[in-house]
Amino acid sequence: MKKNKIQLLILLAPSAILLFCFAYLPMFGIIIAFQNYSPGLGILGSKFVGFKNFLQYFKSYQFGVTIKNTLVISLYSILVGFPLPILLALMCNQMKTKMFKKTFQVITYLPHFISTMVMCGLVLIFLSPSTGLFANIARLMGKEFPNIMAQASAFKHVYVWSDIWQHLGWDSIIYLAALSGIDPTYYEAATVDGATTMQKIRYIDIPMIMPTAMVLLILRAGSILGIGFEKVFLLQNVQNILSSEIISTYVYKMGMQSMQYSLSTAIGLFNTVVNVVVLLLVNFMAKKFTESSLF
Repeated sequence: MKKNKIQLLILLAPSAILLFCFAYLPMFGIIIAFQNYSPGLGILGSKFVGFKNFLQYFKSYQFGVTIKNTLVISLYSILVGFPLPILLALMCNQMKTKMFKKTFQVITYLPHFISTMVMCGLVLIFLSPSTGLFANIARLMGKEFPNIMAQASAFKHVYVWSDIWQHLGWDSIIYLAALSGIDPTYYEAATVDGATTMQKIRYIDIPMIMPTAMVLLILRAGSILGIGFEKVFLLQNVQNILSSEIISTYVYKMGMQSMQYSLSTAIGLFNTVVNVVVLLLVNFMAKKFTESSLF
């Protein structure tokens, strides 16, 4: 038994070493958030300033803007993006024709494999007010298509719904897997009792996939301030920046463009701490009220 454990530890060692080197060792750089960091002096030689960088961010105009925009886009994404994959999985599970079901699944999965840069390029091309697809359709109808990407109020809708289109099918896979694991005898008993399709979905499918749904909801809530940088940055422009400036893009601009490394690290650390707190809170509430949790 001990020999088997040693062999497993040897197999695990390379992955553990890589994880330690690339995930845990860089965490030493968090100390920059509490310093007036200078690349010339290095981490050990830079002056400690305590929570000055955090206070600078909290007192800045961008604090309210970035927090608001990040929360709006994130909550909007959860509100729309959480139930739709469940509905899609329930719909696919009711399809009887295997060929049609597989074709439908492939069509909904394919957008997930489009890179973020290509996706943003497609969005900009489709929504172009002069040469875009929708602009040409509107022109044929004798109407003028507005410049949506120049409207700050429209940015969250463009971001969320393009994200839904890209990842809806892929996100439904885990629910389809949960549905496939349901004991068929439940459906047979329901059929004998005269249950309709909607009643089977309501009383069998939904309760059975609810634990899976709760775990995924907890994970999404735990990254409530962790919206991806790439897509927002690629869709961002001067006209919509009031609604598109989020924490991750602001960290990039402060760190890579303005070279305020300590400030950007402090903002990133604040973002991480908030995400961890929200994750623990949502996990606690889920465990208390639904008995489903991560830990």
